[in-house]
Amino acid sequence: MEEKISLMKQMVEKLNQASEAYYNGKGELMTDYEWDSMFDQLKVLEGETGIILDGSPTNKVSADAISGQKEAHEFPALSLAKTKQVSELTKWAGGKPIWMSWKLDGLTLVITYDNGKLTKIVTRGNGHIGTNITHLAPAIQGVLPNISEKGHLVVRGEAVISYSDFERFLIETEGDYANPRNLASGSLTLHDVDEVKQRHIQWIPFTLVYTEHEITSWGKRMDYLDQLGFHPVERQRIDDPTQEKIQSAIDQFTHKVTDKENPYPVDGLVITYDDSVYASTGSVTGHHATRAGFAFKWQDEHADTLLDHIEWSCAASTISPVAVFNPVELEGTTVRRASLCNISECERLGIGGKGTKLQVIKANKIIPKIIQITEKVGDFTIPEFCPVCGSKAQVVESETGTKTLHCSNLDCTAKQLKKFSRFVSKEGLNIDGISEQTVSVFINQGWIKEYADFYHLREHAFQIMTFEGFGKKSVTNLLESIEKSRTTDGRHLLYALNIPLCGGDVAKRLLGKYQIKELIETARTALFDDEFASIDGIGPEKSARFIEWFRDDKNYQRVVHLMEEISIQKEEPVDMGTKCQGLTFVITGDVHHYKNRNELKAYIEGEGGKVTGSVSKSTNYLINNDSESQSVKNKKAHQLGIAIINEDQFVEQFT
Repeated sequence: MEEKISLMKQMVEKLNQASEAYYNGKGELMTDYEWDSMFDQLKVLEGETGIILDGSPTNKVSADAISGQKEAHEFPALSLAKTKQVSELTKWAGGKPIWMSWKLDGLTLVITYDNGKLTKIVTRGNGHIGTNITHLAPAIQGVLPNISEKGHLVVRGEAVISYSDFERFLIETEGDYANPRNLASGSLTLHDVDEVKQRHIQWIPFTLVYTEHEITSWGKRMDYLDQLGFHPVERQRIDDPTQEKIQSAIDQFTHKVTDKENPYPVDGLVITYDDSVYASTGSVTGHHATRAGFAFKWQDEHADTLLDHIEWSCAASTISPVAVFNPVELEGTTVRRASLCNISECERLGIGGKGTKLQVIKANKIIPKIIQITEKVGDFTIPEFCPVCGSKAQVVESETGTKTLHCSNLDCTAKQLKKFSRFVSKEGLNIDGISEQTVSVFINQGWIKEYADFYHLREHAFQIMTFEGFGKKSVTNLLESIEKSRTTDGRHLLYALNIPLCGGDVAKRLLGKYQIKELIETARTALFDDEFASIDGIGPEKSARFIEWFRDDKNYQRVVHLMEEISIQKEEPVDMGTKCQGLTFVITGDVHHYKNRNELKAYIEGEGGKVTGSVSKSTNYLINNDSESQSVKNKKAHQLGIAIINEDQFVEQFT
């Protein structure tokens, strides 16, 4: 018994330390997989001993440590019971109509409205007391300052950051965050509204906690949020929740994760009774309300393999370790590599050298991750020199104790890996056949030092053919894609240059007033940093960062060299259009008139419209070339009487 209690004490301490880091934007102490596994072991030991220790995570809600004014919740924000078994979901549903939705991986915020105005935003905290962060409202997308509902309204939702915005932030700021959730939670500890705005935090409602209206259906309560102008979490109704039907719905949601259709990080799914009155009658056990909902977490498929070597990749501000191992099949794909994040993570795992036995998963069905070392062989060594430029490498320890490796050479080309990857992306110069890994290889060969160098890769064609994964045909396709990218437009060029705070929307607004060459020259010669601040949607900060970037002679010379290699399609400056003004669209399926859905989205937004990810009562049109599709979006559009149009119809009506 004493041995079990001692083990339980160790588990409680480790789990609480990991939760504290997880919920407060600090470095990751263990993976979700490890946390869940240890949590389950702790529950078993608690059952065997009949003892629940003080502070046990099985009997409390993990709390954030965001500083500020504390405030008690009007309605406790309790956590949900979790399972990985579909049979448990089926049993819990009990044959009653349910809804399935994403379990978004961010930070829960409770938002209150009175008399049509936002009155407060409070973090979940420990479920009973949270932190008032109402001052950050202007920086959180999706939080409406005013609504048509004049009564008392309480909404609970998740503050999240999309994978694309997370990557963009790391590129533009050279920040060191483990994942989008880490960035979101860390961002809400800040007090500077403008700084938080840069993080592109999106608040997505997942339940209507209270309304003065008598709405007893959970689905209709969510529809009511739609009517008020919110964009609640994607959801699907299951009228007859048999195990087969629940599994089918899970599969549909899972495919959206693995196909990267869902832009936000999720760590599972949630099922909720449609009958909200019935749901409210449950008891509270520990920190769970038994009928409030049930969380489903995927059974993480793991594979055993052998480490071949650790590759040190210099990107942004750090030299990061990447485990390269014998190929394994996971979630329908072949996996050969997994990031080890930093030195602290390598030490935590106890990584060794060649032949070390590893267990690998795809975290949240997407990101390859090493979860365990089953047998260490040899030693883990930290390189003394940068693997690209040969300069001295140095270990830096952050305030939170995370150890990372840095190249001492400020001008090391490899630090630009993420930026070069953005340059070749679809939203950039759109060079097919060049992945981030391929860019890294070209950098290590010394072929890519600035953007213009991509247009000289033909000189190395023969050598590229000898690389793994490349043959004559793939190299030919690559070179053709490079040649095709020589013709572009100003918006794609500006995005590709990795100018801080200059995404596609900012580029479009700047080019609405200036031709590209005129814009660059204006930035170079501007007397004041706010030269572009008066342009709608730009403001002083974006203007200053744009001008600062072009004033840097190194940046400017790289642009000059690039402009010698490419041709910019002449576009007449135009103001934002109005052809889609006031309309909300949802796009699904393949497109053919436009290069991709992002291009169609950009056009709609440029014409004053809005594009959202899910169909709701506020949607005006669903664009789908397969009008007879049985997809969730099509079904929802039919249910709500929303017009479904194909691309041809869209072009005819709105171009």
